[in-house]
Amino acid sequence: MFHSIVFLFTAMIAVVSFPLAIASERHPNVVLVITDDQGYGDIAAHGNKVIKTPNLDRLHDESVRFTQFHVDPTCAPTRSALLTGRYSTRVGVWHTILGRSILRKNEVLLPQFFADAGYKTGMFGKWHLGDNYPYRPHDRGFQEAFYHLGGGVSQSPDYWGNNYFDDTYYRNGVPEKTTGYCTDVWFDNAIDFVKRHKNVPFFLYVATNAPHVPLNIDEKYWKPYAEKGLAEPLARFYGMIANIDENLARFDKTLEELGLAENTIFIFMTDNGSAGNGFNAGMRGRKGTPYDGGHRVPFFIRWRNGNFGKPRDIETLTAHIDLVPTLIDVCQLQKPENVVFDGVSLLPLLHSDKQPDNRFDRAIGIEVNRDGIPQPWVRSAFLTQRWRLVNGVELYDMESDPGQNNDLAAQQPEIVTELRKRYMKRWSDVIQGAREWSRIPVGSPVTNSVRLSVHDWNGTGVPAYLDRVTDFVGNGRWAVDVERAGKYRFRLRHFPEESGLPLHATHAALIVNEHRWEKQIELTGSQKSVAEVIFDVDLQAGSAWVETELDDKTHGIYRGAFYVYIELLNELSDTK
Repeated sequence: MFHSIVFLFTAMIAVVSFPLAIASERHPNVVLVITDDQGYGDIAAHGNKVIKTPNLDRLHDESVRFTQFHVDPTCAPTRSALLTGRYSTRVGVWHTILGRSILRKNEVLLPQFFADAGYKTGMFGKWHLGDNYPYRPHDRGFQEAFYHLGGGVSQSPDYWGNNYFDDTYYRNGVPEKTTGYCTDVWFDNAIDFVKRHKNVPFFLYVATNAPHVPLNIDEKYWKPYAEKGLAEPLARFYGMIANIDENLARFDKTLEELGLAENTIFIFMTDNGSAGNGFNAGMRGRKGTPYDGGHRVPFFIRWRNGNFGKPRDIETLTAHIDLVPTLIDVCQLQKPENVVFDGVSLLPLLHSDKQPDNRFDRAIGIEVNRDGIPQPWVRSAFLTQRWRLVNGVELYDMESDPGQNNDLAAQQPEIVTELRKRYMKRWSDVIQGAREWSRIPVGSPVTNSVRLSVHDWNGTGVPAYLDRVTDFVGNGRWAVDVERAGKYRFRLRHFPEESGLPLHATHAALIVNEHRWEKQIELTGSQKSVAEVIFDVDLQAGSAWVETELDDKTHGIYRGAFYVYIELLNELSDTK
């Protein structure tokens, strides 16, 4: 009897502690929409007098708005922190290329928390956290995933010929031809996902690649801005946002028609500061910079059933690392004991207009490290509610100088010293493990066929887009993990397999750790060209570095193979 009373009392406490998710008959649906390179000022509701975003404006008016919400100043780092609740440097993602955009496989992601709680999980659009197993979205908790490769449509890892229209994307790893404009395709799939799972709780992540370059969009969206006198690049940028706005309305209408709008938590945000050259809400800096214009972004969260109170602005300093712990609290998800978040739950703020406790009296670190091994102070910002320490040497008072025009470091040396100490304490913690690599498995029983792309090599640079692959000259090496000893086939190519384009080289080499194999490339019979060079080699299990050489003596060009296809032919029984 005593145990029954204790159990009942404990259950009552649990109900009191978590009123939100129990207020309805089922757990709330969660929709997270994140756009690429759209900044805080690229929304009419934020004071932009040129852009037209009626549906974003409506969402703004219906939401709780965190007006001091910060992310990393570039794509992949923001996404890694957003989906783990941990700093991007801690989880191994501080760059967008060169093998440093691959999220470490031991990290637990937000979709996994939802899946473990019985939610249906889906993502559509930009992933940018790894293109190979076990780093793909459908390896990380998303039961359904439809996405492009690399950091953007038509970037070097992506399907050959993609240009935002009628592209080929990957559904749970399998290429699939589409019809229509990329943003429309992502929302078409999102709407279909919602219709199929309307009777169960779902977590949906829609990550548009727009308005990231290339600025490809139907002229009906950008011409009206050009006619207002905007330069074509900004007109196209705004046109891409207009298309996103249109799709948001279409998606919202679907929620309403299905009766899901009341019990769906809808979140809108962007991944970094603006890449456009328009209105910037009075902030200094844009994408890629450590000033607020590089990392302060919109964050709207709406739950129409009233559990978050009235729409309002919350000015407390918050960040991407706060999303996971917040949704765990709101949706009553189970948090593994071995996961330590860098962020905090925003639920107390959603319940009150005032800062409820000292958990928000904190500093948040932001970096734009784009090196093999990250270094402290490099394009960095250390944020408190009042102060910004930039690059470790500039100090700005955001209460009196939100535009960051007046450096107070010389006048306030004691504040600089204190913030530098706090920054270095944090840095020494998050930098642990920075020399580790997210190695790509080779010979895995899960997926025997692997494609390495130039996007992920660690080297002298990459051809950012497919149209630069032809003329780019450079080399690098890939960090891999050979899971099984055996005979492997390596196919070295200048262009991806689906392109059908020939290889331009007279000599090729494959290097795996200290082993090197070479071949002269000779045409036989009626051959006018070859598309690839094949090496069949024996490898032992373990960590390895893979490097290639393609030497075009005819034209005096030396570079690496930009695409390497690897498969295990035969497993060796004797590994000695």
